[in-house]
Amino acid sequence: MSSIQPINTDTTALLLIDMQNDFLHPKGAYGRASQTSAAIAGLKQKIAPVAHAMRRAGGLVISTQFTLVPGKHGEPIISPHLKALRPFLCKGDFCPGAFGHQLIDELQPADVTIEKITYSAFYMTRLEWVLRKLAIRHLVIAGIVTNGGVASTLRDAHVRDFDTTVLSDGCGAFSSELHDNAIRSLAAISAVSDCSAMVSALNNLKSDIRNKPTQDRHQKANTHE
Repeated sequence: MSSIQPINTDTTALLLIDMQNDFLHPKGAYGRASQTSAAIAGLKQKIAPVAHAMRRAGGLVISTQFTLVPGKHGEPIISPHLKALRPFLCKGDFCPGAFGHQLIDELQPADVTIEKITYSAFYMTRLEWVLRKLAIRHLVIAGIVTNGGVASTLRDAHVRDFDTTVLSDGCGAFSSELHDNAIRSLAAISAVSDCSAMVSALNNLKSDIRNKPTQDRHQKANTHE
């Protein structure tokens, strides 16, 4: 399944959803609790070539990172539904600045980092402000989970009139059924492609686009919520 729309790397960003150590690393919160799936575990090998190709082509890489804000005595503020769903979450998990909160090594570095507190990377964050300031109009979306953060963020991008392309094999869920159903639903409002096709599209950009001088907006900087 592939639907690649023309790519202008001056206005395109790879948006990584929740590709963090606490979700993916064996020593992270979910790894310690044995909460993963083969599809999720294998995502880094799929997405890494896309991130590398985006950087080589002069595009922006944005990492949105789920955050448990520390409250009194450093205890994380956890929504009741999440606490019921993931009772293993505890102090230090998804804490800003901690190892578990960081983007996994295989996808480093991100040009921009956005902390988020719920499924959608747009909800109560600076993401839209950053995208507007950097003149980004097209989001290539990958990450976890397909039926959660990916779907919520893509739908919020859609209602804000951003063009989107979701990478079907660059997203993962805790079951293939949840993943497949989410991709089918998102196809009604988004282009759908895969990682290999996206890498090819980026690598095939004209050399005058690919070799443009790096813009100030592509300098490595972190933007936090």
